[in-house]
Amino acid sequence: MPYDLIIFDYDGVVADSEVLNSTVMAEQLTAIGLPTSLDDVLAAYTGRRWRDNRPVVEAALGRPCPEDFHTNWFAACRARAPLHLKPVPGLIDFVAARSEARCIASSSGPDWIGVGLDLFGLTDHFDGAVFTGLVVERGKPHPDIFLHAAESMGVDPARALVVEDSEAGVTAGVAAGMTVVGLTAGGHVRDGHAERLAARGAHHIADSYAAVAAFMDR
Repeated sequence: MPYDLIIFDYDGVVADSEVLNSTVMAEQLTAIGLPTSLDDVLAAYTGRRWRDNRPVVEAALGRPCPEDFHTNWFAACRARAPLHLKPVPGLIDFVAARSEARCIASSSGPDWIGVGLDLFGLTDHFDGAVFTGLVVERGKPHPDIFLHAAESMGVDPARALVVEDSEAGVTAGVAAGMTVVGLTAGGHVRDGHAERLAARGAHHIADSYAAVAAFMDR
């Protein structure tokens, strides 16, 4: 069916950034006394805002997290971005080929999203249509960010297609009444990832942007 709007998550959908993000988080958690691996972070924290992850971290840590934790995380990710941050394979060609309206709806903050869009030369392709978890009360897995994006873009949620890589994001998109494609093209994808996205209600699983296009054009 035709769609009026494509809503992209950012990390793991636009930017192949989940390994970078999660590696830095694992290093920082370990440094403050909570031994954590890359796979631990990928399993427990991806797709959610820091404000929602922080209580989980503090419960495991047994004390408050340092106030500068997230600021230090962003600084470390940004410093590594020029060498380690790449677009998800196929994303740039997909964006160039599609005529539907598009936006980003992400749990990440606008500064981090801006780093990748600038590096990839995609800032103008989204023309300011970037919505973050800062603008809604409830983050993913609640549908608020996707509903806010659709309303802001003037599109009926039923006419929107969401591209998501996380369980929280898929859950949010389905709850918003949108068609959700679970994308497994990022470098962070592990065994069983596709099955977990399907279990959350993804309408289709795509291992590439070519597969996303084929689903949309079926």
